[in-house]
Amino acid sequence: MADDLLVANGLVVSYERPRGLLARGPQSTTILHGVDIRVGRGETVGIVGESGSGKTTLGRALLGLVRPASGTVLFDGTTINALDERRRQPFRRRMQMIFQDPMSSLNPRHTIGRILIAPILLHGLAKTRTDALELVYHVLDRVGLSRITVDRYSYELSGGQRQRVGIARAVVLKPDFVLADEIVSGLDVSTQAQVLRLLKELTSEMHLALAFISHDLSVIRSICQRVVVMRDGRVVEEGPCDRVFAAPAAAYTRMLIDAIPLPSVDPGWLTRGAAAEAAATA
Repeated sequence: MADDLLVANGLVVSYERPRGLLARGPQSTTILHGVDIRVGRGETVGIVGESGSGKTTLGRALLGLVRPASGTVLFDGTTINALDERRRQPFRRRMQMIFQDPMSSLNPRHTIGRILIAPILLHGLAKTRTDALELVYHVLDRVGLSRITVDRYSYELSGGQRQRVGIARAVVLKPDFVLADEIVSGLDVSTQAQVLRLLKELTSEMHLALAFISHDLSVIRSICQRVVVMRDGRVVEEGPCDRVFAAPAAAYTRMLIDAIPLPSVDPGWLTRGAAAEAAATA
C-alpha cells in the first residue's frame, strides 16, 4: 500500500545450533518461516502470540538486529536488510526500540541524563550538550518524569519510571517507527494503564508507526488498529482488531481469545485510569 512505512516480505530467520560430537554438517533451527508484515505511517500494529511464536525475533529482524536468511525488509521504500552498516546508519535514528526489561537495557553506571543525551549528540539533533539537555527536559516533561531524573541512575527508579525513560529514549530522536517489545508485561495493572496511555498519546501526537509485541490480547486491542497473530514462526491471521477479535478466522486466534481471563475487554479502562490518576494528584 502507498502509505506503508515498513514492509517485510518472506522473512526467514534461522539460528545455528551447537553440534554434538557425532553430528555431521551444519545444524540450524528456523524461527521465522516466510513472514509477511506491514506497518503503515502513523499506524499501531499488534504482534501477538504465545512464548516461542517468533514475535521478538520478528521485531529484531525488522530493526536489523537479526539478519534474515532470506526475505526483504523495506523501510520508506528502501530495502534496508541489504545495506551495509555505513549505509544503514541514517535509518538508525528513524527506527527505535523500547525494550521489555528497562533495567537491563539502561546502563546502571550512567545517569539517565547521559543515557538520553548521548544519542542526541550522536545523531546530530543538537550541537552542544546544553542544547541536548533542553531536548531531554522537554521529553521528560512529556513522559511525566521530573527533570531531576537526569541526575538519577536506573536502579533509583521504579519499574514504571524506568519504562518511561525507555519511551523517552526512543522518542527523543524523533523517529518514524518504534518497536515496543512486551513493555508492560512486568508492571502492575495501574502502571500498565499509565504507560499504555502515554504511548497511545505519543503515537498520535508524533504520527509514529508502532509495532507492539505482546502475549496479552487485552493490551493489544486497547491501543492497536491492526493485529498480526503468530504461531510457530508463521502468521496465522492478520487484520483489523475489531474484526479479528469479533470473528477470528483461525482456531489458534480463538484459543488465545478464550484464554483471556476477562470475557470482554473494557475499552474505557485507559480513559478511566487517566481520570483516577488526575483525581489522586489534585
